[in-house]
Amino acid sequence: MVAIAVMALLAVLSWRGLDGMTRAQAQTQLRADEVLTLQAGLDQWGADLDAMVQLPQFDAINWDGRVLRLTRRSTVSPYDGALVVAWARRNTASGSQWLRWQSPALLTRGDLQDAWDRAALWAQNPSDEEKKREVAIVPLEQWQIFYYRSDAWTNPLSSDGTTPPSGGTTPPGTPPTTGTTTAAVPDGVRLVLTLPPGQALSGTLVRDWVRPIVGGGKS
Repeated sequence: MVAIAVMALLAVLSWRGLDGMTRAQAQTQLRADEVLTLQAGLDQWGADLDAMVQLPQFDAINWDGRVLRLTRRSTVSPYDGALVVAWARRNTASGSQWLRWQSPALLTRGDLQDAWDRAALWAQNPSDEEKKREVAIVPLEQWQIFYYRSDAWTNPLSSDGTTPPSGGTTPPGTPPTTGTTTAAVPDGVRLVLTLPPGQALSGTLVRDWVRPIVGGGKS
């Protein structure tokens, strides 16, 4: 009887040990997946900025405090047209998420303007159709954007980065087709993400992007 009791106790302890190992392995895999997902999102962020293209009378990039929109080259071929890409933070059924939206390839000015406007609406109140074009990256508490201009990091909403052809000025955030004035592409873009607790990575994460044509050791 004593031997049977000892064997039963050992079996229980072994089961608890195996169960703990299984839980730890599953938790480790979940954390690893979260890190890989965040890394993929940051890589896509950088790829979008690297492929940014300035089109006549269109803003290449625009941040209005809620959504960052940009025009970029097609992911397949430059002859396929341009894309409008948007990044935003929005509350979803699974909580506050960092999201990316992308238009189809666009060939006409009217289609570009329509996609630019739809990207702004998507960030606030998306339709079911627009939700099909979004991808959830990671949970996100807050985020901020800064531009590098004139040798300093500045808030895009408080700095004048427009480049009018005749010396006039246009407030930041002006839509892309409001005449011949467009916003100048910044030398750099700083992304500041506040990741919620309970994730594989939490706290503040800063990611800087510098225009490929910019040199001189700026940082």
